[in-house]
Amino acid sequence: MTARVSVMTREHCPECVRAVAEVRHICEELGVVWEVCDADADPEWRAEYGDHLPVILVDGQEHGFWYVEPQRLRDALA
Repeated sequence: MTARVSVMTREHCPECVRAVAEVRHICEELGVVWEVCDADADPEWRAEYGDHLPVILVDGQEHGFWYVEPQRLRDALA
């Protein structure tokens, strides 16, 4: 079974742009399904993730926030 990665972001967030690029690269390299979600689009997400964006989720569980740790993400998806 393949993992699913979600990147919680918000508009005008430079860190989010970097995280999306890194996650895209890693997920494409490993053939993992991934998506970008606007945390401000849902009041529950906004309350949960607040100013910890970007947040990387693996199979719905928080994997990390503020930045991507490439090797740690690869290990989680292996």
